[in-house]
Amino acid sequence: METVAVLIVGAGPSGLAISACLTLHSIPFIILEREDCYASLWKKRTYDRLSLHLAKEFCHLPFAKHPRTAKTYISKDAFLRYIDDYVSHFKINPRYHRSVESAELDKVQGKWRIEAHNTIDEKMEVYFANFLVVASGENSEGYIPDIPGLDGFQGEIVHSSHYKSGLKYQNKDVLVVGCGNSGMEIAYDLSNYHARTSIVVRSPFHVLTKGMVHLGMSLLKWFSVDTVDKVTLLLARFIYGNLSKYGIHQPKLGPFFQKILTGRSPVIDVGTVKKIKSGEIKVLPEISRINGNNVVFDDSKEIKFDAIVFATGYKSTVTRWLKDYKYIMNEDGMPKESFPSHWKGENGLHCAGFSRRGLSGITTDAMAIADDINKVYTSKK
Repeated sequence: METVAVLIVGAGPSGLAISACLTLHSIPFIILEREDCYASLWKKRTYDRLSLHLAKEFCHLPFAKHPRTAKTYISKDAFLRYIDDYVSHFKINPRYHRSVESAELDKVQGKWRIEAHNTIDEKMEVYFANFLVVASGENSEGYIPDIPGLDGFQGEIVHSSHYKSGLKYQNKDVLVVGCGNSGMEIAYDLSNYHARTSIVVRSPFHVLTKGMVHLGMSLLKWFSVDTVDKVTLLLARFIYGNLSKYGIHQPKLGPFFQKILTGRSPVIDVGTVKKIKSGEIKVLPEISRINGNNVVFDDSKEIKFDAIVFATGYKSTVTRWLKDYKYIMNEDGMPKESFPSHWKGENGLHCAGFSRRGLSGITTDAMAIADDINKVYTSKK
């Protein structure tokens, strides 16, 4: 058994950000990570061509802005170097190979009791903490929808978290399911490697360039969301025209208002729209069912594919191990309270990285959580 002031579950960007903030407050903590490295999602489960979609001023962790000499849009490799430097600078030392099996409030001691499986020694470890921070994130596990007949598909099925490059799919018929940023970029990557690419578009979404998003986020400092949305949509219409004839429809809400209200981001175009307009990438409606290697769509079309890539997002797994999740989470493993109050629960329970606001949201969460813990911690010293 080991007792500590703060125990953090997860050594992704959220856990690292909180660690840095707690270090500056001189508050002792332990960070447990189930993988063998920090930032495992970035290091192990991202495709090769990935880069940060937002400008560098919106993509940094607490107390470590990107240098002026850095490119406006950071590549994956550059971001990983940034993370390495962050961990080194703040001397963060996660305990790896620790899979948290349960965490519950010990009402007698008034502390959180955490059980973690050490997968190297094959032993259970027990920790007690005054504060518990859930930093395992909203992207804990890849989600693949339950489609009739999917179990019988004879080709390759891969979630976007395991997709690396279109190189292995040359001259193959590949279907991408999901039209968010990952799905659209993976479709583009597949097409570049001469895969015969199709993408399922199931719901309306906004298509913007990186420049439009950067401009919009900058304008939000001085103008209302409604004004910024109107300007952005005018620019989008000028650049892309009417995309509805290609199967891409706009939501009723503006791109920035939708992001604030629902957490859903606009799609930042990397060249996919041009390929859709030229017919290199085909847009298809929702899947109805799967017959062997044939996919049947809602418009009754039936097409054979060699592989299906599911860019259908992730789900939280918090409720599997956080027994007393009711103090902060709902049954889906997401915060009960809406932004900006989502990060604080009861009885010393906090969560970070669940605001659907990317790295800027993680930074905001981490600083708020550390300040909140510091107030209580210093008052009891």
